[in-house]
Amino acid sequence: MAELLDLSHHLLIAMPALADDNFRHSVTYICEHGEHGALGVVVNRPLTVTLGDLLAQVGLQPASDVIAGQPVYGGGPVQPNACLILHRPLGQWNSSLPVTDEIGLTGSLDLLTAIARGEGPDDFLVCLGYAGWGAGQLEQELADNAWLTAPARLDVLFELPVERRWRAAAASIGVDLDLLPHRAGHA
Repeated sequence: MAELLDLSHHLLIAMPALADDNFRHSVTYICEHGEHGALGVVVNRPLTVTLGDLLAQVGLQPASDVIAGQPVYGGGPVQPNACLILHRPLGQWNSSLPVTDEIGLTGSLDLLTAIARGEGPDDFLVCLGYAGWGAGQLEQELADNAWLTAPARLDVLFELPVERRWRAAAASIGVDLDLLPHRAGHA
């Protein structure tokens, strides 16, 4: 029996030829991957919505203009109104999926409230929606050359300017995206 590929805590880097508008030039952090499929959040798609806008929708007041001005990311096409927060450190929040000993994905109001108060984790990305794949779907997309994979890097997730994340993720595995074809195909 073949060993199951586990891409949890990895980055999916869209190949230049990937034309799907949901994932064109995207970097997706895989939070969970197993025999039943995969779940992740896109980490380089800021929306026009700010965290202040989102907090106002749920009746929360941001503690500062810095908090209010934080971007909200389009985490993926699945459940685009669901608020999920990728964060470090893991902490003790309701409805958290621990990805590693220090990174979690949380979809609960207690974490959003703490962030609004300025008492949240050191690093976080607030996402609307997520990316999901059914059993075998991601593996097929990998076989079709839609994605590169790379071990997750904290700088790509939380530190680099959003416009640099796609190229930096590929460069982390020695790939220059400008040298790859912008059309898909197999030899």
